[in-house]
Amino acid sequence: MEYVIQGGQLLLGISILVILHEFGHFIAARAFKTRVESFYLFFNPWFSLYKKKIGDTEYGIGWLPLGGYVKISGMIDESMDKEQLAKPAEPWEFRSKPTWQRLIIMLGGVIMNVIVAFVIYAMILFTWGETYVPAQNAKYGVYCDSLAVDLGFLKGDKFIALNNKKINEDVTYHEITKNIIFGRIKEVTVVREGREKKISIPEGFGEKVIEFGAKGLFVEQVPFIIDTIIPNESANKAGLQKGDKVVRVDNIDITYFTDFLKAIKRQNNKEITLSIIRGDKEIEKQVLVSEEGTIGVGNQSITKYFDVVHKDYSFLESIPGGYYATGEMLSDYLLQLKFIFSKAGASQLGGFGTIAKIYGAEWIWQRFWEMTAMISVMLAVMNLLPIPALDGGHVMFLSYEMITRRKPHEKVMEYAQIGGMILLLVFMVYANGMDIFRAWFSN
Repeated sequence: MEYVIQGGQLLLGISILVILHEFGHFIAARAFKTRVESFYLFFNPWFSLYKKKIGDTEYGIGWLPLGGYVKISGMIDESMDKEQLAKPAEPWEFRSKPTWQRLIIMLGGVIMNVIVAFVIYAMILFTWGETYVPAQNAKYGVYCDSLAVDLGFLKGDKFIALNNKKINEDVTYHEITKNIIFGRIKEVTVVREGREKKISIPEGFGEKVIEFGAKGLFVEQVPFIIDTIIPNESANKAGLQKGDKVVRVDNIDITYFTDFLKAIKRQNNKEITLSIIRGDKEIEKQVLVSEEGTIGVGNQSITKYFDVVHKDYSFLESIPGGYYATGEMLSDYLLQLKFIFSKAGASQLGGFGTIAKIYGAEWIWQRFWEMTAMISVMLAVMNLLPIPALDGGHVMFLSYEMITRRKPHEKVMEYAQIGGMILLLVFMVYANGMDIFRAWFSN
C-alpha cells in the first residue's frame, strides 16, 4: 500500500507539472500566432490512450509516463519532422517568427514552472500557515549524524551563533543543516555543558555529506513517550499503551527518541526487550521489530516538548511569503547543481523511485503540495540547462542567433537534438538504474 500511495502522488504531481509546463509553451506560442500541432500529457510512441483534435491542435494522453510535449509547427524538436522543415516556412510556423518571440516561446515552460511554485507556496501559507521549532527552543539540544560528530559536534549541543552572529529567533536546525551543506556557514558556536565552543566547517564538507547520503546532520532531541499505537502491529500485540515512557531497549538506556531509533536500527525481524515506565512502575515487554525496522508506535507531538511557533497568513501576506519561498528554493537548487555534477552527487542520483519516496508513505495534502512545488522549481532549473532537447538547449541556440544575427545550420540543430536526446536517455537510465541498484542491495 505504501508504494501505491507514493506512486499515486508521484503520478498526480508530475502530471500537474507536465501539463502546466507544456501549457506555458502553448500559450506563448498561441500569443504569437504560432500553430501548435499536438499537446500531450506523457509520450505516445505508436499509439495514444486518448486523443481529440480541436482546431489545429491534437490534445491527448500518451501511454509512456516520462513527461509530455507540445509539437510546435516548424520547430526542430524530438519529433524530428524533417518533411515539414524541407518545405518553405509558413507564417504560422515557429521558424518564421522573430528571434525574441521564439525565445519567449521556449522560456514559456520554465516561466510557468516558477509561477506554479510561487502559487503553490503562497496557497500553502494561506491554507496551513507556517509551523516550526526555532533552534533556540530546542531545549534538549541536538542529535548529531556521525559526519557532524567527526567535525566535533556532540549529542546535546545547543547552537547559539552562526558565523559569529547570534542565531535569529526564526532559524531552525533544518535551515542550519542546509546552509552548512551549501557552504554558507563556516563556523558554528555551541553551548556544551555550560561552556561555549566554536566548530569550524571545512571546505568541501557539503560534498562529503552528499557522498555519504546523510539524511540530516542535526535533529532536535525529544524524550520518547508513546502517543500512538498502530493496530495489529507488534507494539499493539505486545501490550504497549499510550503514555508509556521508553527507558531501555535491551541493555541500551533510552533518554531521547533518537536513542530509540538508533537502538532498533538493523534489528529487523528480531525480538527486542523494551523497558518502560507505566505509572510508577518499570515493566518489560518483548516486541518484534518488523521487516521495515519499526514496531508500530508514534512519539508524542513535538508541541508537547517545545514552544512551537505557528504563523497564520492572510491572502495578501501569503503573496510575498510565496515569493520568498520560491526564491529561496531556486537559490538552494542552483547551489545543489554543483553536487549533482560531482562524483559524490552522481552516486546519489535517483529516478522515479527516489522522487516518489520524497512524497512519503502517507497522503498528506500539505506535504504533497510542498513536494510538488519543490519539484516544479527543480524542473525549471533542469530545463534551463544548455543541453539540446531541453528548453535550455533551444535557448542557447536562440541566444547565439540573437548575438550573431545568424541562424545555426539546420543540420547542426538536428544533430544536436539527437545528441541531446541520447544524453537525456542515458541520464534517465542511469538515475532509475541507481534506484534499482539501491533497492536490490538494501534488502
